[in-house]
Amino acid sequence: MSGENSSKDSGDKEYVRLVSSDGFEYSILRSAAAVSGTLRGMLSQSSNFVEAKQNRVVLPNISGVLLEKVCEYLYYNLKHQNNPGNIPEFDVPPEMALELLVASDFLDGKDGSIRSE
Repeated sequence: MSGENSSKDSGDKEYVRLVSSDGFEYSILRSAAAVSGTLRGMLSQSSNFVEAKQNRVVLPNISGVLLEKVCEYLYYNLKHQNNPGNIPEFDVPPEMALELLVASDFLDGKDGSIRSE
C-alpha cells in the first residue's frame, strides 16, 4: 500500500485510479482514461484539480458495476481508435444502458460521447 501512495508523488503517472460511489477502485492506464474528455481535463497536469495531483478521480454518481463497464469501454475505445477497419460491437447489457448513457454524458468521450450501442 505504501508503494501506491509514494507513486502518486513520483513521476510515475502511467496509471490513474477511478473510484466509484460505492468505493470500488479501478486502476487504468492514463491513456485509456483520456478517452473521456472529462477525465482528461481533470487529470491534466496543467490543471489545478486535486485529481491531477493525486492521480485519483472519485465519481460519486457512478456505481462500481457501472464504472467497471465504463473502464471496459475506455480500453475498447483506446484499442480501436486508430483502426479504420471492422470494429466489433461493444456489448452493453440492456439493464445497464440508461445508467451508462447518463455516465457517458458526464464523462464526455473524445468523439463527443461514450456511446452504448
